Amino acid sequence: MFAQLNPCLPVTVEGKGKGYAFAVIDYGQEHHLIWVVALDETGEIWSAPNPKVRMGSNWTMGRQSAPASPVASLRTAAVAG
Repeated sequence: MFAQLNPCLPVTVEGKGKGYAFAVIDYGQEHHLIWVVALDETGEIWSAPNPKVRMGSNWTMGRQSAPASPVASLRTAAVAG
């Protein structure tokens, strides 16, 4: 299934940067969702697997920016502690 998103969603793709997801591809239950994202910095369009995509922060919804990965948050905690 291919679904166009309306409106586009602000996301960050790990290793690529910030952009807007404008579509999602669902190959079924044995696969991750694939987000089709236009990157802000370069204008490149990438198809990113679900575990690499993070939603943008939203103060109204109480959603803060997520760390890049669980490993990164553990490193940050180890340095701070």
